[in-house]
Amino acid sequence: MNYSISKKWFVMFGKCLIQFICHWCALILFGLTVFVKPLLALDLSRAAEIKECAVGEISTWTDGVDKAVPYTSINFLYNPTGAPPWFSENLVTDLIQQAANIWSACGISAQTSIGNQPHYLLNNEIVISWNDAKSQGNIGASDISQRRLYLSPSVFKTLREMRPTYDSSYTLQMTLSHEMGHFYGLVAHSKRCVDVLSYYKSNSGDLCTIRDRAEFSKVIEYRSALPTACDIERCKRVNH
Repeated sequence: MNYSISKKWFVMFGKCLIQFICHWCALILFGLTVFVKPLLALDLSRAAEIKECAVGEISTWTDGVDKAVPYTSINFLYNPTGAPPWFSENLVTDLIQQAANIWSACGISAQTSIGNQPHYLLNNEIVISWNDAKSQGNIGASDISQRRLYLSPSVFKTLREMRPTYDSSYTLQMTLSHEMGHFYGLVAHSKRCVDVLSYYKSNSGDLCTIRDRAEFSKVIEYRSALPTACDIERCKRVNH
């Protein structure tokens, strides 16, 4: 039996091998271009995370299901009774309106008013008030079915005592923006650390997601005080 292999066979084999390698190199290059390059091109800063919502970044914890709201506009009625004295009516209503202006980008307009007499027949009126009992130990809480948003005066008092030089209006802005988001249909909380609808850690110890973990410790509060691009995109998706 002749086991000799011709030179011609070696040449053919070599050409096939080269073609095979070239095809795989092309596939790898395509993958790097389509999937890896966009990730490397992302700005990893907190400011960029707030402004941008990259493909695949929207992610929520399994603590609720987003649901479209039955209204196309909202009236936030602020009741200042019981508010900490350092939070004036004008300051709080300005913070409410700032959050509402950003949330309106998802197609639901809003206005802010002051009063202590809710209009129970209006299904698009959200009453914001100060109430420790209703806040249940949290800095803020939402009762979606009753259209009520509660803020805790005692928690803000404790915050002021612990950090007297800290501007707690930032925390109030973040709390308002977060709780207001629930009335735009965002029931679930975000896994994305910077989103105003986020929380940082699940009950099982899982951490929120972030483009660069090293960025987290550079600021006192990584979560945005106002709705982010991904918060708005979620709102658009659920309501349109």
